Amino acid sequence: MSTHKPLVEARDLTMRFGGLRALDNLSLDIREGEVLGLLGPNGSGKTTFFNVLTGVYRASAGTIRFNDTELIGLKPQAIFRTGIARTFQRSRLSLPLTVFDNIVIGDYQHLRHGLFFNLFRRSAFRAEYARAVEEVRALLEIFSPPLVDRLFEPVETFSMIDRRRIEVCRALMGRPKLLLLDEPSAGMTHDETNELMDDILEVRGKLKNVTIVLIEHEMDLIRRITERCIVLSYGKKIADGTYEEITADPEVQTAYLGEAA
Repeated sequence: MSTHKPLVEARDLTMRFGGLRALDNLSLDIREGEVLGLLGPNGSGKTTFFNVLTGVYRASAGTIRFNDTELIGLKPQAIFRTGIARTFQRSRLSLPLTVFDNIVIGDYQHLRHGLFFNLFRRSAFRAEYARAVEEVRALLEIFSPPLVDRLFEPVETFSMIDRRRIEVCRALMGRPKLLLLDEPSAGMTHDETNELMDDILEVRGKLKNVTIVLIEHEMDLIRRITERCIVLSYGKKIADGTYEEITADPEVQTAYLGEAA
């Protein structure tokens, strides 16, 4: 369960693209240990918020504090090192590479690499490689045990749900405190989506120090796995509460269904 301590404090965030305000004086908290659903119609600013939080975009105004570190102005690599990892709506896997190769990339900040190290410190390189293999195996044992036996097969031979599992494992390899999942169900069937969410809840139960923020349009899934939801509309926060509270909110119903509803 979540504590009440804010892990992320965003205040007065604005993100302008010319005359468009994708985020409009947005303020919100992400609490340590929770599973938070970030909801809203298409174009409401959800992915833009993820992009600002991870340094892909630099906010036009406002602040974001993560564990008392100000993130605005930091490069994505520096933000990653603070303990934030994410997945994307569209797959970012390298399909010709193996499961191991794709997952271990997520641990690059802890790996020693470079031509000199790889060529002239062979025993140290082999020890590091063996450690990485064991860490990837251990993570897959938690998240998706059937993938362990296919560790060195190319990702292009896997189904969409397994590719999503691999992407989540790659994000987890960096040992994040905050995991951002951007529409993980994209491209999957309803049954596959439920399987993936079961896997994510299993991981969350065993890796208790990970806070999860989920962008998702499948409301039944949001109801099942989140503890709290924040709803955005036109870059503003319009609701914050449990699934039952936000779905009963007339402003949320209007944002999703229109004035006539």
